[in-house]
Amino acid sequence: MITLENLSKTFLKDGSKIEVLRGLDLEVKKGESLAVLGVSGAGKSTLIHILGMLDHPTGGCLNINGVNVFEWEEKKRASFRNATIGFVFQFNNLLPEFNALENTMMPALISGMPREQAREKACKLLREVGLEHRIKHKPGELSGGEQQRVAIVRALIMEPEILLVDEPTGNLDTETGKKIEDILVNLNAAKKITLVTVTHNKLLAERMSSRIILHDGKIYDYK
Repeated sequence: MITLENLSKTFLKDGSKIEVLRGLDLEVKKGESLAVLGVSGAGKSTLIHILGMLDHPTGGCLNINGVNVFEWEEKKRASFRNATIGFVFQFNNLLPEFNALENTMMPALISGMPREQAREKACKLLREVGLEHRIKHKPGELSGGEQQRVAIVRALIMEPEILLVDEPTGNLDTETGKKIEDILVNLNAAKKITLVTVTHNKLLAERMSSRIILHDGKIYDYK
């Protein structure tokens, strides 16, 4: 499903090169759930942005379904990303002027899906995470856990093959974070979505089918 081959990422700062990712090799199989752990600054978010084609590697390959996606032009990558990859970030990036239903519908409308079809899919997904009574509420009227549930279903509306999640419980209390964990684990099990989550939460990591640690830009086994 996802294969990294000698992947690297280097940034320039004040004339100096900073190697954030150094020669990563990794395989994530279809339907697998992978936790990426590591201290702050280890390159976890950089890795997940590259996996989602939001950033470019400096070297090496990212293959998805056997294709090196960075050989494509940007327009093709954007179309593939919208159809194949869902994103959930620590800061949910919901649009404050739109309600929960409208936020959930947004990727489908951008893709050209008819509005009524997008609405039906969004309503169904919001019901599945227990938010059917909150669909008309804007993000500022929702709790942190409710906002994150909206972010998750927004990521799912295009029925992606891959779900990339960056610190999904980082801003939540323990009880609410556990509910978000349950949703992600159940999604992976029920829908066979390939799940990659960056987390500091060891309890969440241990619920994934595999785990790695990023340290000094390299991958190590989780122990």
